[in-house]
Amino acid sequence: MTGKSYGDAVRRWEGVGPYYAMFPTAFADEVVRAYSKPGDVVLDPFAGRGTGVFSAAWQGRQAFGVEINPVGWIFARTKLEPAEYRSVVGRLEYVSALANDCEREAEELPEFFHRCFSAPVLHFLVAARRTLDWRDDVVDSTAMAMLLVYLHGKRGASLSNQMRQTKAMAPDYAVRWWKERDLDPPELDPLSFMKSRLSWRYAKGRPGLTGSRMLLGDATEVLPELGELLRKERKQVRLLFTSPPYFALTNYHYDQWLRLWLMGGPPSAQRLPGAHKVRGKFENPKAYRELLLSVFSACAERLSKDGVAYVRTGAASLTLDATREALHTALPRFAMREVRRPYTKATQTSLFGDSSKKAGEVDLVLTRL
Repeated sequence: MTGKSYGDAVRRWEGVGPYYAMFPTAFADEVVRAYSKPGDVVLDPFAGRGTGVFSAAWQGRQAFGVEINPVGWIFARTKLEPAEYRSVVGRLEYVSALANDCEREAEELPEFFHRCFSAPVLHFLVAARRTLDWRDDVVDSTAMAMLLVYLHGKRGASLSNQMRQTKAMAPDYAVRWWKERDLDPPELDPLSFMKSRLSWRYAKGRPGLTGSRMLLGDATEVLPELGELLRKERKQVRLLFTSPPYFALTNYHYDQWLRLWLMGGPPSAQRLPGAHKVRGKFENPKAYRELLLSVFSACAERLSKDGVAYVRTGAASLTLDATREALHTALPRFAMREVRRPYTKATQTSLFGDSSKKAGEVDLVLTRL
């Protein structure tokens, strides 16, 4: 934990959730401070792991985020509303007590799982998968989020054999890689391991944020409901702060397949039912443009007269053109300013073996004429 201060609850919780694409926390803090004030409403319709939403919330704004991927959503929700420490520990103790009853179910899993996790860890994970009501119970949601953080990563610092932390490896590739290097999963007590991680996370307390929410679902379906809620409460959005998915850049379901398994998904890298529909919006140019226009138009309906839209997007031509076009159409009476953000260091994709030259990113800042 070097190179950064973790001296208060905000700093210990803001980084919860290894995720493939996310705002740098310092950048999010800066944008929220510059374009909103305490008490304002901030909206992120493509919230990911909720970096922008959390930043707005701890700085005294009322933040709303929408995320379609359950992994990102649960990380964001947990940062905003982590359950009490003793309750989470108690729930994991209950899961541990059930682990021995999950031996047969664990044995039926593919080879990958037995190469990735030791038997005690795998039994514990199967019990958690079977038991935790992560959608509707805040204690279970927090417990699941913490398990997902440490599910895979560096051997000895996570529950798994050697893996990347941010994205899951393909099962067949991972098994071959481990065999070639004679790497076995670490022998550890999963309950003791998780208790030590929870002890560090909670050592400075909880952020104590209220009034902000993360919504799970497709933004095109969730935003109209959120807009109606804001209308009834006579609230408008002061800052639209988001980064939509870049066109054809990554597969958010495939990259998180192992975490999605723990949340109830299939024990393989196959797409979840309905995932093809979501992914298609990121790979088909027409559907991608329609997605952006639909979401930004819904956001525009609740943006205040002095509101600001701050959108970070990719500099690749189709992504940038589609984002510009959608914002111009949704916010025709707003002036757009562009800030180029070329990559100055290795990107996440280059760390994962993609050596192609990246176009960087562009910040689109829209203010009313």
